[in-house]
Amino acid sequence: MKNRIVKLSCIAFLGIAVSCEGFLEEKPKSSMSMNQNFSTPAHAQSAVNALYRIGAPNFVADGGVYNMQTAANGGYLSGFFDNEYKGQEIICDYSQKLSITAQNIANSLDKMWDDPFTSINRANTAIKYIPETPRLSDSEKATLLAEAKFFRAFNYFYLARTFGDVPLSLDPFESLDDIYRSRTNLTEVYAQVVQDLKDAIGVLPAEAFCNNNHRISRYTAETVLAHVYLQMSGYPLQSGNYADAAATTRNVINSGKHRLIPNGATPEESAYNMIRTVDDDPEYIYNLEFVTGITVNNGRVQSSLPNIAATWSVYKYSITNSGYRPVKQYMNVYDKEKDLRSQQDQFFSYTITYEKNGETIAFKIPENASPAAHLWYQESAAMETANCDKDFTIYRFAEVLLIAAEAIAQSEGVTAEAVNYLADVRSRAYTTTPREEIATFLSSLSKEAFIQEVWIERMRELVYEFRIFDDIQRTRKYPTTSETSPGKVTFVDFIGATNPWGQTFKEAHLLFPISANEIQRNPNLTQNPGYNN
Repeated sequence: MKNRIVKLSCIAFLGIAVSCEGFLEEKPKSSMSMNQNFSTPAHAQSAVNALYRIGAPNFVADGGVYNMQTAANGGYLSGFFDNEYKGQEIICDYSQKLSITAQNIANSLDKMWDDPFTSINRANTAIKYIPETPRLSDSEKATLLAEAKFFRAFNYFYLARTFGDVPLSLDPFESLDDIYRSRTNLTEVYAQVVQDLKDAIGVLPAEAFCNNNHRISRYTAETVLAHVYLQMSGYPLQSGNYADAAATTRNVINSGKHRLIPNGATPEESAYNMIRTVDDDPEYIYNLEFVTGITVNNGRVQSSLPNIAATWSVYKYSITNSGYRPVKQYMNVYDKEKDLRSQQDQFFSYTITYEKNGETIAFKIPENASPAAHLWYQESAAMETANCDKDFTIYRFAEVLLIAAEAIAQSEGVTAEAVNYLADVRSRAYTTTPREEIATFLSSLSKEAFIQEVWIERMRELVYEFRIFDDIQRTRKYPTTSETSPGKVTFVDFIGATNPWGQTFKEAHLLFPISANEIQRNPNLTQNPGYNN
């Protein structure tokens, strides 16, 4: 049972969030000036609270049963994920065919661009006016400003990975002057992201996310900063911040505030089923929160079952759809004999068992189809309430360990520390393989081979954190697998690689195009190379 609710309601006008005392209680203030909207502590608090639910953080769970969450778009472009309704939800179909353009997926691109910039403008408004808000203590002001800077950074980080150079603005738009901004060099955008996160880290509570009322903590910001450093160190910037990434992850690890969920005694009590069912645990570093009666996440459960499941008339949902299902070439990254994550009812389901008219029926998903996303399944919602309130994970401690392993190997070599972090993640999944055997194997690898083992483990562990395209972008390497050698992965150059649908990647496919609608609205924007026609 959840016992916390973050009050996040807001009204937006002129790009700012103004508030209400409760989650669903609204007090229109459209006649008020900007300064008046920050005339009480509640206004400032609600302006920041609103940032938790808009823009890039919301992209992990903003989709419905047909059109999956915005965060899934990178997985589609990688070619490794499919959608049963892709004939209708064309971004998946066009991504697999590598035929996306600024016109044919303009609606999706508009959301990918507009929502983060809306959040950024609201963050800028909060950053400008919180210092002037009366009756806020200095410590309250500092914490709210730190949270606002975190969200500004988080949204710019998403935009930079998705589109490359984007307009950088640190002031709210309060008039129609200077609204047509040109794109800012990626180096400058990332520098601001780093600065905002550093500012936030210096102020935010040194507490685990789950023990901080599910608000952003120092370790949330440090985890995102480590991810930023890792991404910057790869293409296109190749900034050489691996040592910074290593140092930042060490802060999180050595704090003792976070840890991996251990496996229980049975498959039902595995760490992965705990991740599926439990919201309050130190493994979580940043979750998007859902609470029945306020906001629910039914698309998660509906997407955990294949389309045919809706015809069985046993679930509370009339529509189901495997909207983000890994294709066979991705699933070959797992050795099902050794890797618990890939076994029945862990991350995935290959057979779905249900009761109907007193009969137990086992539906086996066809061998040539993708498994169901068991990690997203919530039995009570599917069978009883049709209300899923399971949080969606954005960052887990497992990712911190994997960032640390790669960053240390890149900057210091294959040290015992780097081996230990990678072995921690792998040994939790390889329950029948002695940990010493895993560590011995990893210790024997060259630097390049060890780093590739980290990339492989990221594919296995972070399959539903939507990291696959981030890793392809920064490494410019494309993973290839073999059905006859499960668990083995070879990395080839991304440009010129063939996706599972027989299409060849070009350099243009490392980024999404900017929507034709946005280009038309803003005459100072230029299109990403390769998408001009």
